[in-house]
Amino acid sequence: MVSLAQLQAQPTLPAVDRHYRCRVNLNLYGSSALEGLVTQAATGRYLRLVSLPSETQQGTTQGALEVCLCEDDYPGWLAIADLEQLDVAESPYQAIALPETEISARVQGAIVFAQAAMAQPNQYLWGGTVAPNYDCSGLMQAAFVSVGIWLPRDAYQQEAFTQAIALSELLPGDLVCFGSPAKATHVGLYLGDDCYIHSSGKDQGRNGIGIDRLSSEDDRISQTYYAQLRGARRVVACYQPRSGSQ
Repeated sequence: MVSLAQLQAQPTLPAVDRHYRCRVNLNLYGSSALEGLVTQAATGRYLRLVSLPSETQQGTTQGALEVCLCEDDYPGWLAIADLEQLDVAESPYQAIALPETEISARVQGAIVFAQAAMAQPNQYLWGGTVAPNYDCSGLMQAAFVSVGIWLPRDAYQQEAFTQAIALSELLPGDLVCFGSPAKATHVGLYLGDDCYIHSSGKDQGRNGIGIDRLSSEDDRISQTYYAQLRGARRVVACYQPRSGSQ
C-alpha cells in the first residue's frame, strides 16, 4: 500500500524512478479530471509516476497523478485514492524478449483467450483491457499478454509495431487492421477461413466481442469493416518498453 507521504519520504530512490505494482485492476484516465477511460491496469501490472503530487494534494484523496504503465509505455491519470491499491515493486519491470519461432508457437493461445472472452457476457468498453469488457485493441493486448507477449496499447500502435503481410499470407493469430487511409482505428484477430474475432462498438459493430468475415458480401457489420480494411499484420516480437529499465 502506498500513501502520498511515502512517495515523498522514501530516501533510497526518487518516487518518479520507482516502479509500483497494482494490487487490483485499476482505471487510468485521459486527464487529471479523471474523465475518459483510456486504459486499465490489470492486477500485477507495473507503473511509474510521471510526476510527484503537489503540495495541495498532500493529505487528501482527491485529485489525480500522472503515471505511465511500464509494460507498454502507456500514459494516463490515476486517482490519488487508488494509491492505496499500489505496492512498491521489489524490483523494476523487465521485459522479456521472445524469438519469432516462440511467438508463433504461442499465438494459438491468444485465439483461445479471445474466444473464451467472447463466451462470457460482455459489452464494448472504450479503454477496456480487462475482463469482461474490452475495446478492440484492449482485447488484442489482453489476448497476447495471456501467452506472455506484450503488444502496444492502441490499434494504430499495434499496426505500427507488427510486421506487414499480404492478405493472401494471413494465418490464424495474425492481426487485421481497419480505419481510414490515414490511421488504424480498429483491430481484430484472424481465425482462418476469412474470419476474425474483435470487440466492436455500438455504432457500426456488435457492442462486444464477436466474429465477422473479411467480405464485402456478408452481413452489414462485416461489410462495414471490410470497407475500412487497411491490411494484415503479424506479431513477430514482444514490445520492449522505453521505461522498462527506469
